[in-house]
Amino acid sequence: MAALRRLTKVRRSPSERAALAGEAAADAAEQALREAAPLPPAAEQEQAGPPVDHPQGAAFFDCDNTILQGAAVFYLGVGLYRRNFFSRRDVAKFAWQQAWFRLHGTEDPGHIADAQHTALSLVAGKRTADLEAICEEIFEEIVAAKVWPGTRALVQMHLDAGQRVWLVTAAPQEVARVIARRLGMTGALGTVAEAVDGRYTGRLVGEMLHGPAKAAAVRALARREQLDLGRCAAYSDSANDIPMLSLVGHPFVVNPDGRLRKYARAHGWRVRDFRTGRKAARIGVPAAVLLGAAAGATVATIALRRKRR
Repeated sequence: MAALRRLTKVRRSPSERAALAGEAAADAAEQALREAAPLPPAAEQEQAGPPVDHPQGAAFFDCDNTILQGAAVFYLGVGLYRRNFFSRRDVAKFAWQQAWFRLHGTEDPGHIADAQHTALSLVAGKRTADLEAICEEIFEEIVAAKVWPGTRALVQMHLDAGQRVWLVTAAPQEVARVIARRLGMTGALGTVAEAVDGRYTGRLVGEMLHGPAKAAAVRALARREQLDLGRCAAYSDSANDIPMLSLVGHPFVVNPDGRLRKYARAHGWRVRDFRTGRKAARIGVPAAVLLGAAAGATVATIALRRKRR
């Protein structure tokens, strides 16, 4: 990480910053796994599902509007406001940006960057451990109720099949880790804020984990974890995540924006929109992903049922 900190001080191209952000996210994700409490012996664990013939497969889930209704960074802003980190003016701006996102169903990179910049400036000098503790509280207060039931069911299907499941988001890694842990996921790839001696400097390592940086993070993690991306699945709502979706053998589109819906149809990607909630949703999940069948196996259809609103 010290080497990454030195690299952040060098002027770099957008592709280099994206690669640096991806490597930093993969570093942080692996570090979190190493620091996690060890699992109980196999005899004491509950059976999660059928055996997996291809342990090199995994699933990657975007967060905003894919797992959550809205954007995690804005919920973080509201939670920090309640703890006197932000002014009323700041939270009013966040509320407008969140409303815009929910209305249009697509991310505005300017809004995301603005919220991230505000958050970084306010946490500069604060302890990293303190922010993660606050994120735990914010999940209980705000975020837990914003999880899409349909996408949560998809996460659980992969877990039940013995797959590793990763959250991939532009939100800070501290927020991402909390959401992933609460959903039982393997871990999270998020934006890495630079820290020295356990305190934030107010700078990012590379850039936000957004667009090409997400793809770089998934590629970096796959290399470290010896994953076969051709056997992996990825889920997202945004055209900004086409680079990540294009990396895997099984891309899925959830609650898509207009550009991604059009791209998915043109490329034969499966599309599911949980925003209507009026009918039982059906989504095809490849046997190669969930049950470890050989590549090119037929697609297994999974029924996801939601209550009528």
